[in-house]
Amino acid sequence: MSDSFHLGLPFLEAAQAQKHVTVNEALRRLDALLHLSVVSRTLAVPPAEPEEGARYIVAADAEDAWEGHDGEVAALIDGAWMFFAAKAGWQAYDEAAGALLLHDGTGWTLPASGASGAATAFTLVEGEHEVGAGATSDTPFVIPDRAIVLGVTGVVIEAITGASAWQLGVADDPMRYGNGIGAMLHATVTGVSGTPVAYYGATPLRLTAEGGDFTGGRVRLAIHCLELSGPGA
Repeated sequence: MSDSFHLGLPFLEAAQAQKHVTVNEALRRLDALLHLSVVSRTLAVPPAEPEEGARYIVAADAEDAWEGHDGEVAALIDGAWMFFAAKAGWQAYDEAAGALLLHDGTGWTLPASGASGAATAFTLVEGEHEVGAGATSDTPFVIPDRAIVLGVTGVVIEAITGASAWQLGVADDPMRYGNGIGAMLHATVTGVSGTPVAYYGATPLRLTAEGGDFTGGRVRLAIHCLELSGPGA
């Protein structure tokens, strides 16, 4: 059975039985890709409890059910992940960052704003993180590759247990965005970069326990950063 060229929608064949199966499959794909809006583009592993119909752009070095689908659109349809390889000209709205993305045939970029195609965009990467048991806990969402981070903010939405306080940073600098942060419900952190920090690779945030290992809790974090895209040839 042949598919359409651009969206891969299955065609009906002459005298085909069970035509509704093919039609419904085409409608599911069309529903997933039309007016494309993704929850996030910073996750490399599927979320623990995704909503039916949710769409994501898979981040680099993907794992688990997303392994091998870096940069593709992942859509949860009927409880299973379907993947769509984007083509040049596709656009997607990144809900977490509040930014419009454009696929240039190689990867997702920020739309050009300069005459030469260069652009500077403010990006906000937001996510909730369930604190895992242990001395440290890394977020599944990441600082984008080559982003310049201005700071990280956050709030405890389920009291952190096991530790009396915690640090917020990255593996190379666990206290970069704060230490002695409260573990109680609604405790907040505003970690401002003394000097904007550039990251040369997608980097998770790291929570480090103080006064004992983590046993549970949940936080909501926001990464405030700048992303640059260069001029065209």
